[in-house]
Amino acid sequence: MWILGIESSCDETGVALVRADAGQALPVLAAQALHTQAAMHEAYGGVVPELASRDHIRRVLPLIQQVMNEAGLGLAELDVIAYTRGPGLAGALLVGAGTACALAAGLGKPVIGIHHLEGHLLSPFLSADPPAFPFVALLVSGGHTQLMQVDAVGSYVLLGETIDDAAGEAFDKSAKLMGLGYPGGPALAALAEQGNPQAFALPRPLLNQPNLDFSFAGLKTAVLTQSQKLGAELNASKADLAASTQAAIVDVLVKKSVKALKQTGLKTLVVAGGVGANQALRKQLQSDCRKLGARVHYPEPDLCTDNGAMIAMAAAMRLGAGVELPTSNYAFNVLPRWPLAQKTA
Repeated sequence: MWILGIESSCDETGVALVRADAGQALPVLAAQALHTQAAMHEAYGGVVPELASRDHIRRVLPLIQQVMNEAGLGLAELDVIAYTRGPGLAGALLVGAGTACALAAGLGKPVIGIHHLEGHLLSPFLSADPPAFPFVALLVSGGHTQLMQVDAVGSYVLLGETIDDAAGEAFDKSAKLMGLGYPGGPALAALAEQGNPQAFALPRPLLNQPNLDFSFAGLKTAVLTQSQKLGAELNASKADLAASTQAAIVDVLVKKSVKALKQTGLKTLVVAGGVGANQALRKQLQSDCRKLGARVHYPEPDLCTDNGAMIAMAAAMRLGAGVELPTSNYAFNVLPRWPLAQKTA
């Protein structure tokens, strides 16, 4: 079975083709293509929704053709077309949903709408070292930071989530306060490699609370206060401030993840989403989980950001597990806000 996946929830247009055959352990990624809008949004210091939507319109059809050519497949050979239904920017989601449903209608093929975070959640199954159910998942994608207990495809229990800023927002907003430009997270992480992570005593909000919730708004405020205190000396201390900020974010993510493993009794942690590519996070998680006798699984670095492969993979796994059937009803809507815990079997 050939599944085409289309992702357009924010500022990346992703298209991928996955093959899932009966008796096959896991679906296989056959081809993928991705266009990022980072350069376009850089001038504005963040994503401009209208510009994002217009760019998705320009990119999606050429990317579909590129993927089909790479796989040596004709459109008529597709079996299912999957798209991101939410959460995300409404206009951007509508581009992917409209394209998928129009293409499916023209070909007489069924469609399936996929939860963006479920795509991230299941993306490590595309890696060379896939996890096995059940596991704890740390989702750190854009405006989302969540800990989930994942018992099977479609069986998700929310353990904790951010009550204000997410980890990705803490990276990006702190970077902006330091004048590092957009996208801020990778720029801050790169600068942090040159700094001392113990140079500034920054807060670790909710770290010692018994719950598994997160809060990064106070950290952002502390970075602002420290930047103002430094004044003209900020440039000289910027690497140290970046390293200290990253250390605070990573410390909270790691300790909450370890706490979730202990509370659930599970020994497998899956990390997914853009912040999952952060090397400091990966290094500390590996160290702390090893002490606990637990294993950590990640998607490949190029699959941490938004991409079509995770959407096609999630569709293939939902269909393979029998928790959802594709539909030939081509009327569609999108869900800019859509809690993952509601996306059950």
